[in-house]
Amino acid sequence: MLLSEPSGEFTRPGAWLDARLPWPERRRAFRDWRRRRPFWAGLLLIAGGLELVAVPLAPLTVLISLGLGGLAALGIGLALVVAGVFLWAAPHTRHYVSVNALLLSVLSFAATNLGGFLVGMLLGIAGSALGFGWTPESAPEKGTRRKWPARAPAVVLPLCLLALLAPPREARALARAEVPPAGSVPPTITAARFAPEGFTVAGVREVPTADGPVRAMVVRMDSASLTDYRLRTRDGSRTAGQLGLTARSLRLDGSVTLYLTRLRGCVQGALCLTFTPDRLPVPPLIPPLVFLTDIEAEQALVTSDTIEATALGLRAGR
Repeated sequence: MLLSEPSGEFTRPGAWLDARLPWPERRRAFRDWRRRRPFWAGLLLIAGGLELVAVPLAPLTVLISLGLGGLAALGIGLALVVAGVFLWAAPHTRHYVSVNALLLSVLSFAATNLGGFLVGMLLGIAGSALGFGWTPESAPEKGTRRKWPARAPAVVLPLCLLALLAPPREARALARAEVPPAGSVPPTITAARFAPEGFTVAGVREVPTADGPVRAMVVRMDSASLTDYRLRTRDGSRTAGQLGLTARSLRLDGSVTLYLTRLRGCVQGALCLTFTPDRLPVPPLIPPLVFLTDIEAEQALVTSDTIEATALGLRAGR
């Protein structure tokens, strides 16, 4: 057999392909370069990052709007691409780079468009695992190649992560703005569907009421639409008569601000989450394409430039 000959033509790895495909010297050099680094791990990270970047830039205007969630997708996607390049250029930093890339990949589920519809997130997780577990075939000889400083990824990737976690300046200013007093008992809101645009949790603050301040999440968005809207409130005290407001659909536009003491909803009708002032989403961004179903919220206050409602109804009772 040809492979049994120690000095034969086809004993070298890849010799069979070199004999049948063009550019054998170039492919041999590329193969040697590839084997000295976690090539496939870097390729998966770059592919995952590009997928995260491509989703908010895709021409799907019905599903996607490039808001804060889209900017987070661009930031995380570019960071994953940089991580993949680091695995190729500086394989000796693979452990630190892989851990940071894994954190960014998992973070993309909450900060971007569900991790690029899960594709970018899964590619990033797979690339991080391969990069962390990769081991070189042999240690490189001293002086044969110039290594990149190991401190470079230690500075770049954490800065990208901190930049994504920091709330925008406008959101921080909004959380400190003065608000009018609200009712003593926050009304309860239910809706079959809630579709926000540019949804941002600006922080937590105290809303003044007649019975003392109430801690509430400050939620900011450009606009929002709700279907099968129901609001139940008790004015003055918990024993007062109950007021009910219903609408087939409700749309809020322009500088929409909600002060919520509780928010529960199912993302895309599948993943149900509950947020309170003591349990905020991390990072404080919701992908702009995501809609929530089965909404239950306690709303202390709401402000909006315009509010449009269809089939509006009002009833009073106990």
